[in-house]
Amino acid sequence: MAHLLVVESWVGSMSRLLPRAIREGGHEFTFLTRDLHHYLRSAPEGTAHPLLAARNVLTADTNDVDALLPEIERLHGVLGFDGVVTSCDYYLPTVARVAARLGLPGPTPESVENACRKDTTRRVLGEAGVPGPRFAVCADRAEAEEAARELGFPLVVKPVDLCAGMFVRRVDDERELADACRAIADFPVNARGQVRAPVLLLEELLDGPEVSVETVSFDGTTHVVGVTDKSVGGAPAFIETGHMFPAALAPADTEAAQDTAVQAIKALGLDSVVAHTEIKLTAAGPRLVEVNPRPAGNRITELIRHVTGLDLAAACVDVALGRTPDLRRSDTGLRSAAVGFLVPDTAGTLESIDGCDQVRGAQSVLEVQLAEPGRVVKAAGSNNEYLGHVMAGDAEGLGARARVESLLSGLRPRVSAR
Repeated sequence: MAHLLVVESWVGSMSRLLPRAIREGGHEFTFLTRDLHHYLRSAPEGTAHPLLAARNVLTADTNDVDALLPEIERLHGVLGFDGVVTSCDYYLPTVARVAARLGLPGPTPESVENACRKDTTRRVLGEAGVPGPRFAVCADRAEAEEAARELGFPLVVKPVDLCAGMFVRRVDDERELADACRAIADFPVNARGQVRAPVLLLEELLDGPEVSVETVSFDGTTHVVGVTDKSVGGAPAFIETGHMFPAALAPADTEAAQDTAVQAIKALGLDSVVAHTEIKLTAAGPRLVEVNPRPAGNRITELIRHVTGLDLAAACVDVALGRTPDLRRSDTGLRSAAVGFLVPDTAGTLESIDGCDQVRGAQSVLEVQLAEPGRVVKAAGSNNEYLGHVMAGDAEGLGARARVESLLSGLRPRVSAR
C-alpha cells in the first residue's frame, strides 16, 4: 500500500475521481489544504467531500511555498509519502517542487511552471518551433494597445495564470481591448488567494475547430490516449459547451493534432505526467493553444473511460508513484461518448429546470447532473458557471454528440430576476 500526499484540489469531478483512483489502487492518502471550509462547503448537505475521507486531513499555508516545503519535509519524516499529487491547476507548480524536495517521482518544477504560465509556454514552444499563434506578452494596457496595432485585430486577450477560460476574450477593436484589459486588472488575486501576475497575453485569433489531445508521459515517452473534440460558445468569451471522445476527425487531422501535442510536451520537458493539450486545427495546420500538465477536466476523463475502459485518474496516481500506468483498452460496448453543458445566459435565481425527468430516463444516457433550485445564477463568462451536464454514449459510431445535443435541447432552466 502506497501513501500519497494530495495538496489541494478542485472541488469538481476530478476531486472525486482522484480519491476513488487512489482507493481502487489499494493506496491511501493524506490531504493538505489551507482552507478546510472550502471543501466542506462544496459537498451536498448531509454528505462529506471524498477528500475529507483521507487517512489524515491537515492544514497549512499552501500558498507560501518557501514555508511549506520544510513543513512537508517534516511531515514526510513522520508519515512517509510515496507520491504527491493535486487536481488544481494553481497548485501544480507547488506539487512539482514538493516532489523534487522529497525526491519523489514527478515532472521537473521548471517544466510544470513553464506549462502553467501561458506566456512562458508561448516562449518555450516558439523557440522549439512548435506551431502556435502570433502573440505578444504585455506588461500593461498601454503595451497591449501598441502590440494590437502590430498584430492586428481580431485578437484574443488572456491572463497568463488563470484557468477555465476566465477573462479570455475575443476583441475586435481598441475599445473592446481596453475593456478586456481592465477586467483582468480588476482581478488581482485568484480564487485560491494567490496574487496574480499582472501580465497580458495577446494572440491572433485562430480559425478552425478546437480539439484536445490526452496523453500519459513516463520514462521519457509520451503515450497518446486519444483526441477529444470541443464545442465552444459564449462569444466574446470562449466557453466550452461540450466534448466528444473520440473526436470526429479525418485521420490526417487526428495524426497532426497528436504529433503537435507530443512535440509540445517534449519541448516543455514534461515527464511523469498526464496531460491535456489543446490545439486548433486551422487551415494552415495545427496550432498549439496550451498544455495542461494534469488530466482533462469537464468529464473528459470519464468519456475516455466509458469508451476505452482506460482510467486517466488511475494513470495520474501511477505516474505520481513512479509506476508504469495500465494503458490497455477494453471493449466497453461504446464507440463514442459525449458530454454537453447547460450554460446560463441570464442572471438571477434558479427556480427549476424543466425536462429533467425525461432526460434522466432517456436511452443511452450515462450521466445527468443538474443544479438544484435556489442556486444563484449569473450569465456565463467562463467554464465556472454551468448549471449541469448531460453525458450519453453511442454503441454504433460517432453519434454521441448529436444525442447529447438533442437531450440538452429538452432542458429549460427557469431563472427569476434577483
